[in-house]
Amino acid sequence: MRRIARHRPLTTVPIEHDHAKELDEMSRLLDQHPEVLPWVTEDLVPLGVALDNGRPGMTAEQVLRAVVLKQMNEFSYEELAFHLADSRTYRRFCRLGFAEAAPKKSCLQKNIKRLKVATLERINRALLGQAKVEAVERGREVRVDCTAVETDVHEPSDSEQSWDSVRVLARLLGQARDRFGVIFQDHSRVVKRSAFAIRTARKDKLRRKLYRKLLQATRSTVAAAELAIPMLEAAPCDTTDDAILAGVLRRELARYIPLARQVIDQTQRRVFQGETVPVADKVLSIFEPHTDMIIKGGRKTEFGHKICLTTGASGLVTDCVVLEGNPADSTLAITMVKRQVEIYGRAPNKAAFDGGFAAKENVVRIKQLGTRDVAFSKRRGIPVADMVRSSYVYKRLIKFRAGIEAGISFLKRCFGLTRCLWEGFASFKAYVWASVLSANLLTFARHRLAAAR
Repeated sequence: MRRIARHRPLTTVPIEHDHAKELDEMSRLLDQHPEVLPWVTEDLVPLGVALDNGRPGMTAEQVLRAVVLKQMNEFSYEELAFHLADSRTYRRFCRLGFAEAAPKKSCLQKNIKRLKVATLERINRALLGQAKVEAVERGREVRVDCTAVETDVHEPSDSEQSWDSVRVLARLLGQARDRFGVIFQDHSRVVKRSAFAIRTARKDKLRRKLYRKLLQATRSTVAAAELAIPMLEAAPCDTTDDAILAGVLRRELARYIPLARQVIDQTQRRVFQGETVPVADKVLSIFEPHTDMIIKGGRKTEFGHKICLTTGASGLVTDCVVLEGNPADSTLAITMVKRQVEIYGRAPNKAAFDGGFAAKENVVRIKQLGTRDVAFSKRRGIPVADMVRSSYVYKRLIKFRAGIEAGISFLKRCFGLTRCLWEGFASFKAYVWASVLSANLLTFARHRLAAAR
């Protein structure tokens, strides 16, 4: 079984390169906080399992450093496995010795996906504590803004959702037919052709006719899937493998049937009843059903989740909240300042927000928390004198707020925060926090290197 950390292995000497220097400084930052390793171990090792049992695996230290490398370079697991086998600098950072084999992609995926969002956020707060001690970031001046992170879904349409539902259910029913003799009629080809024809149809009359055919085939497939579940429960299982497969098929069918039913319902209401279906009643992806529709101003609609970020003057991300739904920015301002009080033990002296956060009530309540100056990039009828002490301070905070746009761009361009490829809402939040933690480690390391010059 994995350990928190093994004896320090023999590693190569660092090379004279800026990136290698940054990695060494990031490594020293992590070494200053050995208390985070038991937190990671709790995620990696099931409760009640002895650490000394079983085959040695990746240590908690190696897993934490591997996720930082993955997010910092936007590596796939395959690419990460290659670089850990090939690069002496990355092996040094992840504490892989001369004779130690690099972990395979399956091992990396299994361990990295076990890290919980609470653990990653806790590690980030430990890092912020170190930044406060070194006067890199004291949290006295903060800026807040929201952005959207996409889930790994295609742009949803009712026809595509129906095709997704049928092909997944047909695949599962095909396995049940081959192994357990379940009988069903495969409508995959009909649904695929109908979905394609709907995309290219120009007349509403033809489109409605195709939708009727599509829904008929989808309902038939869902009905067959519902009948298959009790058949799988009663199916004779001669081997353990058969029993496991039957259980997996039942769980997967039970997972996708309600989602397929919801797709049928929203299609029926929109196409044939002429309703505008509320977003809350829609499923935007049967694979990532937690996906939200994010509409912000006149911009392109995005499908994923809205996140709210707080950064300081140093560029460090002091806080991040992954939201459900698409709440108005104005409802988030007070919450984000309260979270700063929780992190730093006091409210920031100055807080700058995007115009969407502006509300008179927000100014009053944020100042009651202890913040002296509150600035919104759009005043929306709020006098400058009510927000800040002078127009000079207001102009300065507006310029300061603009810096968060660069921070968001940095996270999206360099740390994979444009699109999350991990499955499930819990993994989505962990992915976002892994990106934030990696970005903060690199930013902190650059501050230290700049101070040492």
